[in-house]
Amino acid sequence: MRVILDTNVLLAALISPHGPPDMIYRAWHAKRFELVTSTTQLDELRRVSRYPKLKPILPAHRIGTMVNNIQRAIVLDDLPDPPADLPVADPQDLFLLAMALLAEADFLVTGDRKAGLLKLQSVRRTRILTPTQFCAETLS
Repeated sequence: MRVILDTNVLLAALISPHGPPDMIYRAWHAKRFELVTSTTQLDELRRVSRYPKLKPILPAHRIGTMVNNIQRAIVLDDLPDPPADLPVADPQDLFLLAMALLAEADFLVTGDRKAGLLKLQSVRRTRILTPTQFCAETLS
């Protein structure tokens, strides 16, 4: 099973241990699924972690450890442009859909209800779920 975790899910795993995002991250460490990421997402993770509102709760060494760990996942370098007809409210999330299509991922897990990814429910074969839904369907 191939899974893409939105950057907000990865950050939530660090911020709130014992919640669904942390359970998902630990499941990947336990090799229960293949994690798919990209150089674009790794850059986003580094950039977002420097936001002033996150610095007090996310020490740089924890982000660094996560980035190093995630580099052992399937890392996509050159992402194609996603189909232009995908109705996504936040263009910043298009790279996630491009990753899903290129990797033929089974799931895209996101906690961002405002961006509209969850409203899509799926893109081709990739189902789009919240962390809670993903845990209930695949990790129980």
